[in-house]
Amino acid sequence: MANSPIKSPLKESDKELTASVLQSTLVDLIDLSLIAKQAHWNVVGKNFRSVHLQLDELTSAAREFMDKVAERANAIGVSPNGKAKTVTESSGLPDYPDNWQSTDMTVDRIVDILDRLIQRLRVRIDETDKSDLVTQDLLIEIAEELEKQHWMWQAQKA
Repeated sequence: MANSPIKSPLKESDKELTASVLQSTLVDLIDLSLIAKQAHWNVVGKNFRSVHLQLDELTSAAREFMDKVAERANAIGVSPNGKAKTVTESSGLPDYPDNWQSTDMTVDRIVDILDRLIQRLRVRIDETDKSDLVTQDLLIEIAEELEKQHWMWQAQKA
């Protein structure tokens, strides 16, 4: 890690683990926000309006949390990297297709993407149990909201 102008409250080994968790979470959230916007612009079909608006809610949640994650990284003396190249190279989320997608297909894909992100978040929650409880608390907050969103997207399919 480059020299930081910010003194970390964490010991170096905890800082490194926490930095890795925050960086991977940041990248996934940026990707989620981009996927949700791509889907928002390209969804068509029955229940268009509700799916279209629900995608905006998901985008807003992802953007709010990515800012919190980046600011948490800064608070522990780590420079966050949200550049497009970084997101492209390191996101763990499934790809989203180009062009128009039916509301049914959109719902299915968003459910799958949220499922994958929640799985990844839960692993990170476990990883930060000893390194940084403040970051763990933030990850729990993100998981809580995304699990609520996941439930609402699944309800569209019921």
